[in-house]
Amino acid sequence: MSAPAGRALVTGAGGFIGHHLVASLKKRGFWVRGVDLKHPEYSDSHADEFLVADLRQAESCRAATAGIDDVYALAADMGGMGFIANNHSIILHNNALINLHTIEAARVNGVKRLLYTSSACVYPEFKQTEANVSPLREEDAYPAMPQDAYGWEKLITERLCYHYREDYGLDTRVVRFHNIFGPLGSWDGGREKAPAALCRKVARAKLSGEHEIEIWGDGEQTRSFCYIDDCVEGLYRLMQSGFQEPLNLGQDRLISINDLARIVARIAGIEVKLRHVPGPMGVRGRNSDNTLLRKVLGWEPAISLEDGLSITYGWIEEQVRGQLSGGAAGKSA
Repeated sequence: MSAPAGRALVTGAGGFIGHHLVASLKKRGFWVRGVDLKHPEYSDSHADEFLVADLRQAESCRAATAGIDDVYALAADMGGMGFIANNHSIILHNNALINLHTIEAARVNGVKRLLYTSSACVYPEFKQTEANVSPLREEDAYPAMPQDAYGWEKLITERLCYHYREDYGLDTRVVRFHNIFGPLGSWDGGREKAPAALCRKVARAKLSGEHEIEIWGDGEQTRSFCYIDDCVEGLYRLMQSGFQEPLNLGQDRLISINDLARIVARIAGIEVKLRHVPGPMGVRGRNSDNTLLRKVLGWEPAISLEDGLSITYGWIEEQVRGQLSGGAAGKSA
């Protein structure tokens, strides 16, 4: 048996992106430790070792990073716009503790590289006031004015990575996610993101025969959406690169929430009426400028929104069918 490509830690391995990343790293030949408050909900983890631990505690972070070469720091207390808009203090408190302890533990344990997963939420609200927004470049993060506590904490931890690199020589990476989606993630309960929520709503409309769904606000708010397989590919490429500054990771196709709902409905094979209701909308428009991504990695996300949504919708419809029949749809590999 050949030696592993390296020893990797994925924090937040029980979550959506972390679970997919563990599977991807295993396919590349890494020995992988996952850590989270819980195991993945929809499919067994592929990790060689999975620790159920609270990374808000310093001792948990020291145990998780022991004997590790590469840390992929994904752990976060977060969710969709509804959760973010109503839990500012919890998000700032919990995520600050997770990240402060993780990076210090990585330093103490001699980790070679640490990749921190930041967010497009770091970008200033004043650059995102129009639906037809200009794509956001990495340098646009300053002067700083994120919309919410989630964005502020992400930006602070970006700075923490910079200073640990300058002061201690820890080789850090920073990636800014732009709306990652796909199967095996939260689709109900309040923490799901827009694509999953819309897939759930459309699936319920299809299965109930009542072809009407609710959209928060007027639905003209815009985003770009990146499929999970492209996300984990980009994470690996960034970790292997020598690039240490923040880097966008997302698609650069801007689309409104209304149009996103219509695409999902077409995939489901139905027409839906959109009923607009009050609700948190976040910034008016946000898109990724991938110029630096292409330059640094010689690559950019290639899976189309329609192809990614087809896979995601099929999985979520299966979950909704299971829910409506009175039980869970069950785990799937």
